[in-house]
Amino acid sequence: MSGRLLRLACTAAIAAATALAPVPANAVPEPGERTVAELLTDLQRLYREAERATETYNATEEKLKRQKAEVLRLDTALSRARLSLHDSRGAAGRLARQQYQNSTDISPYVRLLLARDPQHALDQGHVIGQMARERAETVGRLTGSERRADGVARAARKALDGQLTLAARQKKDRDEVRKKLHDVEELLSSLSEEQVRELARFEEDEITEAQDDLIASGALSDKDGKPSDQGDKAVRYALDQLGKPYKWGAEGPKEYDCSGLTAQAWGHAGTPIPRTSEEQWARLPRIPLKELRPGDLVVYFPDATHVGMYLGKGKIVQAPRTGEEVRVSPIASNPILGAVRPDQDSEAR
Repeated sequence: MSGRLLRLACTAAIAAATALAPVPANAVPEPGERTVAELLTDLQRLYREAERATETYNATEEKLKRQKAEVLRLDTALSRARLSLHDSRGAAGRLARQQYQNSTDISPYVRLLLARDPQHALDQGHVIGQMARERAETVGRLTGSERRADGVARAARKALDGQLTLAARQKKDRDEVRKKLHDVEELLSSLSEEQVRELARFEEDEITEAQDDLIASGALSDKDGKPSDQGDKAVRYALDQLGKPYKWGAEGPKEYDCSGLTAQAWGHAGTPIPRTSEEQWARLPRIPLKELRPGDLVVYFPDATHVGMYLGKGKIVQAPRTGEEVRVSPIASNPILGAVRPDQDSEAR
């Protein structure tokens, strides 16, 4: 832990100067004579704000992906509608020419009266009636094709407007993440190496105490449940990513953020799940901590802005935060909101 914080502190000033947009000078309080506990509280708050902004960015990114797919689908449908309209107009043109060429024809009734062979005239009248019905159908198809083409064109324009709106929101969300990360790096760069080491030790002690309290409370079962086949695959995938760096908005294979890791792990196990930790918490079946089995997801903080994957024995694998790597951690590394199970209907092995 101390090594990770120290690396962050050493690179913070450079990163802030070269990679991120500037923020007001009063965005992060001066260290001054604050205690280690106060400094850690500020640092953890900034990390949470950065992760919250990251998950907001991820949600917008997912909406933008879906919107782009919808625009592509409507563009394809519009091409087909325009082709159908072209064919219908061609048929209508042929119909108009036929009507013009036959405009001097005697009416079917007069033709029947004058015919030497009334049966032949009746047969001919039947053919004429058939042609009339076909003409009506041609006009109907033209009208329907025009209506469909107009409707698809309106939908395509609306979808494109939505895509542009989401793209603008994505840029705003990205800038917000960068600002929050700048706040983290600004605070770290203001600390001495000794303060960074003290922060790391203090945080480690806090996690150990929280883990001991959680186990003593009886919230966890003494015996972990058995994973399902899919849960086992998800765990093995997540563990294969150990040591890879955290990067906000990343879904692998070289870098991950917290929900990017869990979503990819379960996707590789054959069970696609939502991309963000908020959606994983909102849409996946919830389970008591007592029933945890490897592969389940543990969600953290009141607004569900962080997530890790349960390994068993009170441990999770997670992509923690900026400057750190995918690692195994105590389940109480952060305040627990609850747990969800992506494969609720799958039996344990």
